[in-house]
Amino acid sequence: MIARLSRIVPLLIVLAVVAAIVYLVAAWRYSPNRGKEILIKAFTWLTGVLSGIFALISLYALIDGNELILDLGLSFLVAALVGLAITRICRAVFVRNHPGWKKKPMKTTRPDDHPRRPFTPPWKR
Repeated sequence: MIARLSRIVPLLIVLAVVAAIVYLVAAWRYSPNRGKEILIKAFTWLTGVLSGIFALISLYALIDGNELILDLGLSFLVAALVGLAITRICRAVFVRNHPGWKKKPMKTTRPDDHPRRPFTPPWKR
């Protein structure tokens, strides 16, 4: 069990370093809340892609009958899925504490953008 956990330590270190860099840059550039939102979006995408890749590797190893690669692939798959679950929990907590971030800004319209009524300049009214 310890041997399996020690295999995923490099992946966890890389994810932690990427998270720190992304958050620090985004928080410095925008705001801490925007940094958290960017980090959540990036890690949802990243851990989702990693989960898919490791699932395919595990499936290929299962079909090929290679137990070593299957064990390694499943270890990384579990780490990626746990990371994805933690990211989704963090998103739920963030949205609960900042309900204004849940609603995305809508595109504004001007009165002359209406398709059924052409714009009439004030000097022609």
